[in-house]
Amino acid sequence: MPHFSRPIFLLAGAGLSLGLATGAAAQTRDLTPKYSNEFLNIGVGGRALGMGKVQVSLAGDATAGYWNPAGLLDQKHKYDAVLMHSELFSGIVKNDYAAFSMPLDDKSAIGASLIRSGVDNIADTRNLINEYGYIQYDKIRYFSVADYALLLSYARKLGNIEGLKLGANGKIIYRNVGSFANAWGFGIDAGLQYDHGGWRLGLMARDITTTFNAWSINADEFKGSASANDPIPTNSTEITLPRFVLGIGRSFKLPGELTALVATDLEMTTDGQRNTLVSSKAVSIDPRAGVELGFKDLVFLRGGVGNFQKIQAFTGKDEWKSQPSLGVGVALSGLRLDLALSRLAVEKLGDATQTNSIIVSLGYGFK
Repeated sequence: MPHFSRPIFLLAGAGLSLGLATGAAAQTRDLTPKYSNEFLNIGVGGRALGMGKVQVSLAGDATAGYWNPAGLLDQKHKYDAVLMHSELFSGIVKNDYAAFSMPLDDKSAIGASLIRSGVDNIADTRNLINEYGYIQYDKIRYFSVADYALLLSYARKLGNIEGLKLGANGKIIYRNVGSFANAWGFGIDAGLQYDHGGWRLGLMARDITTTFNAWSINADEFKGSASANDPIPTNSTEITLPRFVLGIGRSFKLPGELTALVATDLEMTTDGQRNTLVSSKAVSIDPRAGVELGFKDLVFLRGGVGNFQKIQAFTGKDEWKSQPSLGVGVALSGLRLDLALSRLAVEKLGDATQTNSIIVSLGYGFK
């Protein structure tokens, strides 16, 4: 595959250079907080989350609109739909996802994805005590804090290089904090996949042009409750810097109608130094690895690991910790049921424990 190695690394280098240049300019304006729009990096689909979020080179159904839109051209059925629900932090945060994709012709495909992550029924008790000093429960108001994203995807094959596919997302973002504030944003992602001799390569550039959120603050909601040390916020614009994910995977046939799929991803962020395995002010790199064992393309067992971070143990020594995951899946007559268990590393943090997250997704492909 020498004819492909040069284009992919040129694209990776050009995209990374664009992200760094844009990031440097944006950071001088102090508009680029770390982890901006982080709800879009939680991940979708039981298969992907069971494999440690290793999907950039593998995605080939409606979830490809999220992981790498180029993969929309690999779906096995004419129409494909996926639904997912997960709950984080012991059910406090609800994370929901829906996607649909279909081909336009033998060389192009489209898809749409909708993501919501939010916390509902938050109590606003600022008016709990009335003017006479008594508690008045009917004064409690409830609101939600939620983030929404709509991804519109397009993918196309390139006729001059067999196995090469390109894709792009246009995404609309809406973030809401009750009646206090809301934001609208827009961004663009671009991706490619290349298949050759059982090998699969993928490159995904998220927020490649940088993504902005324009916040609108309802100052009246803050009056009477803000202190001198906590002033009323004002309208502002928040920028999300590019991130790049480079992935490679390989499929194998094993005896007894068994198959194996092994893959790894390297995620590179450009919003400042992060607590990752490779960390610098310019770029931080988080490696991930995943494996999927299948039987007759009917039953699947999955595992993955990623999110390597250095933490300080109670002994005072620094230790590297990772986030492993497990998953199972069943595929029958176009119907796919995938379950994943993430955050398996349960550690004592004082009297509290980290809890696991169970992710359930349902997919269906039909003609």
